[in-house]
Amino acid sequence: MTQAISVSVDSLLRRPAAVIGTGTLGRRIALMLATQGGEVRIYARSAEGRQAARAYVEENLPAVVRQIPNGSPGRIVLCDELASAVAGAGLIVESVPERLDVKKEVFGDLDALAPADAVLASNSSSFPSSRFIDRVARPERVVNMHFYIPPAMNVVEIMSCGKTDPAVIASLMEAAPNWGLAPFHVRRESTGFIFNRVWAAIKRESLAVVAEGVATPEDVDAIFQRIFGTRLGPFRMMDMVGLDVVLDIEEHYAAERAGIPEGPRALLRDYIAHGWLGKKSGRGFYDYKP
Repeated sequence: MTQAISVSVDSLLRRPAAVIGTGTLGRRIALMLATQGGEVRIYARSAEGRQAARAYVEENLPAVVRQIPNGSPGRIVLCDELASAVAGAGLIVESVPERLDVKKEVFGDLDALAPADAVLASNSSSFPSSRFIDRVARPERVVNMHFYIPPAMNVVEIMSCGKTDPAVIASLMEAAPNWGLAPFHVRRESTGFIFNRVWAAIKRESLAVVAEGVATPEDVDAIFQRIFGTRLGPFRMMDMVGLDVVLDIEEHYAAERAGIPEGPRALLRDYIAHGWLGKKSGRGFYDYKP
């Protein structure tokens, strides 16, 4: 039986927030949470990763704040211990790699160390949070809070872990626009979110077209942009996310659903084996080196 949790929009906005993970999305989540003048703590085991995340936020924060009504630059605090990162926090967002064992460990630690009324959110794009809360004593405060690629794509999807207190979801839906985010409520648990499931089909078929030699990544992106009028095509978008992350997500879908073709994942594995992870490594489907 779940217990009610006391959470308010003011608590989410005014208390410190913590982001666990400093990858492509972790640092971008920290950027958006830092637009209301409060303290945002960043935790990762790598000192280099923490420093790179702070540099990213500080470089981009002034421009992002100007785009948000009543926005105000917050303060970034780097933490080398999880306990100090979550102490007194109102919202904690996990953004670690898409590995179930890692997420189970992180949420068990968060449940033990975070304040009893803190919201524990996961940015997982392919795992429903119900899959990794075995060690969480109060699952009513756990929620999927999946960000896309802010500040370019300021959308967040909010989904229950199956036991989430409705007040948590309502408060996050109300708080999100203050951070410059457009929230969407995923109304039942799903492997993949609203856009993710549509995007997965586009992404997988785009990879298949290239893996089969039908077209190049540049061809696919160009025709996609011309027909849909988008700024980026599927391969540029995958490069932005990181090909290792894209592969993790595809491997999870393949494990969950029968009949997903191997070709797209084989193509991703080949690029990753060469060290071509996308924009973050300087090369993916495109070359980003000076």
